[in-house]
Amino acid sequence: MSKTMNMNVDQDGIAVIEINVQDRPMNVITADFADDFKNCVEEITKDEKIIGAVLTSAKNDFMAGADLKSMLPTLIGLGDASAMAERIIESHKLNRAMETCGKPFVAAINGTALGGGLEITLSCHYRIAADRNDAVLGLPEVMVGLLPGGGGTQRLPRIIGIQAALELMTQGKHLKPQKALAMGIVNELAPPDELLPKAKQWILDGGKAIQPWDKKGFKVPGGFDPNTKGTIQMFSVVNAMVAKNTNHNYPAPIAIVSSVYEGCQVPIDTGLKIEAKYFVGLLCDPVSGNMIRSLFNNKQSADKLRARPKGVDKHTVKTLGMLGAGMMGAGITLVSAQAGMKVYLLDSTQENAEKGKAYSEKYFQKSVALKKMTEEKKAAVMDNIIATTDYNDLKDCDLIIEAVFENREIKADVTQKTEAVIGEDIIFASNTSTLPISGLAESSSRPHNFIGMHFFSPVEKMPLVEMIMGEQSSDEALAKSLDYIQQIKKTPIVVNDSRGFFTSRVFSTSCNEANEMMREGVNPALIENAARHAGYPVGPFAVQDETTIDLSVKIHNQTKEDMGDDYKPMSSIEVMQKM
Repeated sequence: MSKTMNMNVDQDGIAVIEINVQDRPMNVITADFADDFKNCVEEITKDEKIIGAVLTSAKNDFMAGADLKSMLPTLIGLGDASAMAERIIESHKLNRAMETCGKPFVAAINGTALGGGLEITLSCHYRIAADRNDAVLGLPEVMVGLLPGGGGTQRLPRIIGIQAALELMTQGKHLKPQKALAMGIVNELAPPDELLPKAKQWILDGGKAIQPWDKKGFKVPGGFDPNTKGTIQMFSVVNAMVAKNTNHNYPAPIAIVSSVYEGCQVPIDTGLKIEAKYFVGLLCDPVSGNMIRSLFNNKQSADKLRARPKGVDKHTVKTLGMLGAGMMGAGITLVSAQAGMKVYLLDSTQENAEKGKAYSEKYFQKSVALKKMTEEKKAAVMDNIIATTDYNDLKDCDLIIEAVFENREIKADVTQKTEAVIGEDIIFASNTSTLPISGLAESSSRPHNFIGMHFFSPVEKMPLVEMIMGEQSSDEALAKSLDYIQQIKKTPIVVNDSRGFFTSRVFSTSCNEANEMMREGVNPALIENAARHAGYPVGPFAVQDETTIDLSVKIHNQTKEDMGDDYKPMSSIEVMQKM
């Protein structure tokens, strides 16, 4: 019995292959899947009673990419680059066998299809996608330092043209089915309940079992001649854009460009070998390994709340109390309201509170203009944000987040005023970026419910949230806070308490060194550019400006006051104060 798919042949002689990788919430490519799929293709090819096949999924979505946790270690374990390339070329032969078997294959894409999942559909002779707004299609391998290694760099440009394919692959873009249809990645859309009948009908109507690139005289859509002025200009622009976006720190985008450029000049079988060469090159580069570990394996683990204490019931925040309507408070309000929560946004004056609410209004208005949100949805979300100065409005909140000035006295004042009106079991989270949580909790009558929740600016764009456990923070406080972080679709890390925690200690060290270099006479533009070329997405001066230099000075002043005689002054503070 197959562990990854089921195949049944109907009375018309059409084989329906349902991908159903066991013990996985979403289908992924595993060694067992490759074996089972090979057996199905061979059976369909040999059985004269079968006239064609439909490839679909038994799960809610079609398929994600390869199971990186199992497949990549196996590949890398071969040790030799040529052996890795041979293994990849063998996997290419399976899709080529499907393409050239003489019987039509239709991909009935019932939901999301990413990476290797989409690459399999590109090997089918016809593609019909379910018309679902919650589904996406794409080749996002570049986001983990790889290129589409299942034939994507060769088939996609041969389907939609080189320029469009490069844009999708080098940026790892996801597309809705409607956009995929407009670009030609899929041939047709269908309501989910009509997907399978339409796929079968295409076969019965005499669908051709030959790919465009296997026809004599095939030309890449839009044309491709490496010696023409147009092609030279296009690849010059593409390479320049890649360099601008990566500062030469990420090898995957340029490997994708090279694979497409070289592969589209030769027959597809040779092109697939070129793709395998570049894929192995990335596998052997430590950058891809680091990205897979951090951005795929570890991020997935964090998103699944691996640090959540066991034995605490799941908690859903319906009403949030937000203390402080400044930059951070306004951003936290935005993402919370966007997640469906009612938010009481409290500040010292109604004007400040309304200003914080206006931040969400401006953001959602842009979403409406870009047709990412309807006016009705925007109005409903904005109705859930209540700007106020009255602490009594917080009495029914499920969670409190404080994001006032980095001043211990102010934080103590709002903590005590809030605890006077909220329930005994309500978690109080401080968004402080540097002040030790255990010290701030001294002003609380319920230190076991007090925890650090450090967001980053701008909140709506930054995916990370740093959770800080104070000396008396309880498992319940951590569990409920992590549940909230998952509600707003952020990625949490959990650290113990210390001044600056983890992120601010690293961040401040970097910024202090940049300030010191400038004080010593190094050109600030040189410092910024050096940081970008070292892999930082934003230079140290730009990021200080974005988070406000005033904030850095306030943090320094509070640190000096807290540490007393133990404080060691830094010469870089002179630069901050002057700026």
